[in-house]
Amino acid sequence: MSVKSGADVVAVRSNKKRRLDSQLIIGSKFLVSPRDRREKWSFPLGLRGLNNLGSTCFMNAVLQALVHAPPLRNFWLSGQHNRDLCPRRTMGLLCLPCDLDVIFAAMFSGDRTPYSPAHLLHSWWQHSTNLATYEQQDSHEFFISLLDRIHENEGKSKCLYQDHEECQCITHKAFSGLLRSDVTCTTCGSTSTTYDPFIDISLTLDSANGFSPADCRKNRYNGGPSVNATMPTLSGCLDFFTRSEKLGPDQKLNCQSCGEKRESSKQMSIRRLPLLLCLHVKRFEHSLTRKTSRKIDSYLQYPFRLNMSPYLSSSIIGKRFGNRMFAFDGEGEYDSSSSSPPSAEFEIFAVVTHSGMLESGHYVTYLRLKGLWYKCDDSWINEVEEEVVRGCECYMLFYAQEKVIQKAHKELSYQVISMAEAFPFANC
Repeated sequence: MSVKSGADVVAVRSNKKRRLDSQLIIGSKFLVSPRDRREKWSFPLGLRGLNNLGSTCFMNAVLQALVHAPPLRNFWLSGQHNRDLCPRRTMGLLCLPCDLDVIFAAMFSGDRTPYSPAHLLHSWWQHSTNLATYEQQDSHEFFISLLDRIHENEGKSKCLYQDHEECQCITHKAFSGLLRSDVTCTTCGSTSTTYDPFIDISLTLDSANGFSPADCRKNRYNGGPSVNATMPTLSGCLDFFTRSEKLGPDQKLNCQSCGEKRESSKQMSIRRLPLLLCLHVKRFEHSLTRKTSRKIDSYLQYPFRLNMSPYLSSSIIGKRFGNRMFAFDGEGEYDSSSSSPPSAEFEIFAVVTHSGMLESGHYVTYLRLKGLWYKCDDSWINEVEEEVVRGCECYMLFYAQEKVIQKAHKELSYQVISMAEAFPFANC
């Protein structure tokens, strides 16, 4: 280290990914030159790399998204599940919420050295013995499995809805929504309606006219538009999910009005939106007849701000009846042409991506914190531009209700760290 004009100029090896070129030091703290935001160390509190423990990028990617989900962050950091007071831990039993309590405390401790979530991995293996291997796993399957284990470990009922009462565990308070399924007789028009809870929505990605991320990057490089009308879009996927489809002859409805089985159509819609909306893009196809599997690497356009009003049951049914006023499930009269359902505006806060082949891919998470994007690639954290995120192969999209994001912005603080904390390997 050398001192010039009262300021310390630190040179760090160029082969270190988290490097800091020509930063100004004042005492034991440092200020970051505004000329390059990518190399600043005033990152939001909670940004910390996670060590890869052997093909565990699938786990690290999901953990980064969950750690920065405002309702979950507030739940664990406020001590609502305290590992020191947990009865399961005092009895020597495994408890995934306790393991997550350790991770949240470590991530928000201010320590910037990569953290190893080995204990959580071991506990998850004990709960999911069929997945206890160092082989690459599916991030979406891990996400579902982890939330299920949290739900079970909190001692709640495995049934989400009993007598219309919802489970109050943190998993379902944050991610649980309600789907409506309408099966309509094509002969008499009578409709049978059922409701099912969900914690995520899986969307079909049509690759017929799709472009790969490489095509999109090449198009931008050649000066062409970065988007194309034929590219798959998130709104198109949601339209496909909520469209009416004719059921096959083996799925005939036992129509009570007709008194016999009739051909029918089915339409899905969202009765209630969750605080956190997880949209899973189905990129992996498995054919049982052909006994083959493949990955769809088409580019998908998705907005950072998402309006879910068109996909709510009130909107879907309103279109079916020509936007006329009608009674909607006991919720009174609703005129879809004059008002919008509340809490339908969402903002994105995390994107889990998958790159590479089906058998040998890699998961990375992009986090959006106070309008800036950060790439979480296992142990490495760095700031990236918005275009990088838009050009990735998104696999899981995490949105939060706008009011949740606005509240999180007020709570999120930035931490100025010392050189020793920023560069623990400076003497290597």
